[in-house]
Amino acid sequence: MTSIIQSPYTSEQIVAWLRGLLTIAWADGDFDAEEQKIIASVTQDEVAPKIDLGSLEQISPRDLAAALGDDAEVTENFLRTAVMVALADGIYSYSEDKLLRQFYRALGHEPMALEALRHILYDHLESDSAINKADGLHFGQLSAKGQLALLGPVQHWLDGLQIHDPRLARFLCKMIPPQCPFERDIKLFGHKIVHIPPLCKLNPLYEQLVGLRFRALSYLADDCGEDVSTYC
Repeated sequence: MTSIIQSPYTSEQIVAWLRGLLTIAWADGDFDAEEQKIIASVTQDEVAPKIDLGSLEQISPRDLAAALGDDAEVTENFLRTAVMVALADGIYSYSEDKLLRQFYRALGHEPMALEALRHILYDHLESDSAINKADGLHFGQLSAKGQLALLGPVQHWLDGLQIHDPRLARFLCKMIPPQCPFERDIKLFGHKIVHIPPLCKLNPLYEQLVGLRFRALSYLADDCGEDVSTYC
């Protein structure tokens, strides 16, 4: 039996929150219109079946800010989840960086985490014009251990996210893979042409993603009394 949880977020805030996360997820163009529709349907049916999420269309920074309000803790927690979604595939793209910066400005926060990510991931490029031409950089392309160490403050900031809403928890359990994808070889005519390492080897923030998913699962199971076997 599911216990009654008093969420600190209104239904309007959760709708805007989920729309914001989907806007980030679709920012790099990996999903076509039909795929976006399917994801929106799953979000409505499985994540928040008791509230009307509408069409779950992308949301503008201005509309997001108006819906979330001016509570600094609420807006910062949204930004934490937005950065997590952007980094979930191990690639930080220019389109994701641009949209996240717009969200930061609209919500009144300084993008310190983004500055660290941008500095580390794009330090091989000479100018913003060069960044504009780049699709993004795989974390696996980071070579210097000193660069990875600079991610420490970002890791600490992301670890500060706590889950207080079942709808958000379900969304995160859906978005974050339950296990590290297996490494594999891509072969052509019997010859290996590329080796893809597991995601956990590519993404130095993978532990933060796993930790967030675990907290979301624990919240649903322990605080909400939900059966989480479908997410495992």
